[in-house]
Amino acid sequence: MIHPTALVDSDAQLAEDVEVGPYSIIGAGVSIDSGSVIGPHVVIRGKTSIGRDNRIFQFASVGEDPQDKKYSGEETRLVIGDGNTIREFVTIHRGTVQDAGETRIGNRNLLMAYTHVAHDCVLADDIVMSNAASLAGHVYIQDHAILSGFALVHQFCSIGQHAFVGMGAHITRDVLPYTLVAGTPPEPKGLNSEGLRRRGYDQQQLRDIKQAYKLLFTSGLKLADATQQVEALAEGKPHVALMADFLKASRRSLLR
Repeated sequence: MIHPTALVDSDAQLAEDVEVGPYSIIGAGVSIDSGSVIGPHVVIRGKTSIGRDNRIFQFASVGEDPQDKKYSGEETRLVIGDGNTIREFVTIHRGTVQDAGETRIGNRNLLMAYTHVAHDCVLADDIVMSNAASLAGHVYIQDHAILSGFALVHQFCSIGQHAFVGMGAHITRDVLPYTLVAGTPPEPKGLNSEGLRRRGYDQQQLRDIKQAYKLLFTSGLKLADATQQVEALAEGKPHVALMADFLKASRRSLLR
C-alpha cells in the first residue's frame, strides 16, 4: 500500500490499509487512520493526526510550520477528522502557542485545489472551500458553510453555519449563520434559502430565520438593539438561537 518511492518516517503511524502514492513524504509524528489515501507528491509533516477515509490529492502540503513570524519551533498540532477530501496544491498549517496550539478540521469537508487553511483555524463539518479560497490565521468556520472561489477571510473572523460567501469576497467581519454575502466590499444579500431547504428546514423555520435577518439587516436598528430582539425571538427556537449565540461569541463584529 506504500509506493517504494515514498518516504515514510519510522516514527509515523499508519494504519495497515493506508495508501501512500509515489514520492510522497510522511514525517515523524504523523498518524493516519484506516481507509485514507495519500496521493503522489504529498508532503505531511509535524504533529499531524489524520482520521479515517480521507483522500489527499497530489502536491498537497499538510501539517507544515505556520506562516507566523512569532513561531519559534514549538510543538503544535494539526488534527483532521474523517471523510475529508483535500485536493491538489492545498496547504494546511499547524497551530501556534499564541492560540490553542492546534489547527483543526472536522469531517466530510471538501477543500478544492489551491485552498489555504492557516494556523489555528477551526473548521467544523460538511464545509466546502472552492478553488483558491484562503483563510488567514485563527478563523472559525461552522457546519455547512460554503466559500466560493477566491474568497478571502481575515484573521479571527467567523463564518456561521449554512452561510454562503460569494466568489472573490474579502471577508473582514463575522458572517452570520444562514446568510449569503457577496460583492466588493461584501455585504449581506439575503438568506441562503435554497441551501436551507436542501438541508430540511421547513417553512416556519425559514420564516423565523427571515424575521431575525430583517431585525439585524433591514430594520435600521443599532446592532446591540437588534441583537436583543433576536435573543427574544430565539426563545424556544433553536434555529434562531443559533444566530443569537453566534452574535454573543462574535470576535470581529458582524458584517452588515
